Amino acid sequence: MATEPTVTPSSDVAELEQEPSAAAELFGDRIELARQFTRALAEHGEERGLIGPLEVPRLWTRHILNSAIAAPLFPAGGTVGDVGSGAGLPGLVLAIARPDIRWVLIEPMERRVAWLEEQVEALGLDNVIVERARAEDAGRYEGVLDAVTARAVSALRTLLPWTAPLVRDGGELILLKGSGAPAEIEAAAKAIRKYKLSDVRVEVLGEGVLGEETRVVRATVRG
Repeated sequence: MATEPTVTPSSDVAELEQEPSAAAELFGDRIELARQFTRALAEHGEERGLIGPLEVPRLWTRHILNSAIAAPLFPAGGTVGDVGSGAGLPGLVLAIARPDIRWVLIEPMERRVAWLEEQVEALGLDNVIVERARAEDAGRYEGVLDAVTARAVSALRTLLPWTAPLVRDGGELILLKGSGAPAEIEAAAKAIRKYKLSDVRVEVLGEGVLGEETRVVRATVRG
């Protein structure tokens, strides 16, 4: 009797951390899409320069769920931009979790745009547009988006001039940040005044749900 060939998984796949129980709660009936995207990022992310060599063993915890926990914050039926989408964190993760929202992934680097477009097709996401542009050159979205997000792009004082102009009057910035978020708000005081942001605050998400909490800087944009 012929034996089945042995398939040895790549080292990256073998190192992928076990899916946390919170994943199914956060993604619901979209969990299989989240798993597919996470596997793809684990298999190809490092070789394509999307994630660092130490990220695969904490991919679920540090990146996927860190992004997904913010999904309920975004307006139902709206159009949301993700500035500097890169590997799709948080944009593709949020597009999986919130199919009721139209997502515009704004990314200037060609190789990252190629990755995003491949994943949109592979995952069958019909609620995503990939826009190759720098945020400051994405003029056709200026003042029209219901919200804009970004993750691990730049300090807040640099990020606000890229993101705030894209948001409509009364729309919101929902920016994923680290533990230094309060200090970033203080350092960005001038930009906050310039772009007429109100109700600027830090919200901590995932307490008791995630191993690593997510901090989000939220602000309303007034034209």
